[in-house]
Amino acid sequence: MEKMWAMAPAFVEGVPHGKALGIKFVSVDRGKATMALPYSAKIIGDPATRVIHGGAITTVLDQVSGLAAVAAIVTEENILAMTGVATLDLSIDYMRPAKPGETVIATAHCYKTTHHIAFVRAIAHDGDDNDPVATSQATFMISHAGGKP
Repeated sequence: MEKMWAMAPAFVEGVPHGKALGIKFVSVDRGKATMALPYSAKIIGDPATRVIHGGAITTVLDQVSGLAAVAAIVTEENILAMTGVATLDLSIDYMRPAKPGETVIATAHCYKTTHHIAFVRAIAHDGDDNDPVATSQATFMISHAGGKP
């Protein structure tokens, strides 16, 4: 996982949308990832309530899930052969608004993989993972040079 830890921040910093929203890499492990979405005036969806826009929550869930997928399929030996990650399906259940002023933490777990496909569940919360802001279920395709994982 050493190479993954070295490359994982690029999954946020290398994606202009995530970078613009201020998403931060937190951690990665085999099939698991965590990112943070710090509260900022630029991601407020409703000026009256100061609640974070749902699109920002969607983005952090998608990015953290993609990183968990990569961390489940890619190994130290083939990490440099990875050519792409594509979201095939993303379903989100919004449960409540994030609390204004609070950082949203997104954690993802890849629970099943095939040679090129990863299945991931994720949760976004603002301090209590038993009281989620949103949860997601996603499917990703991981591409490798030469077509071999």
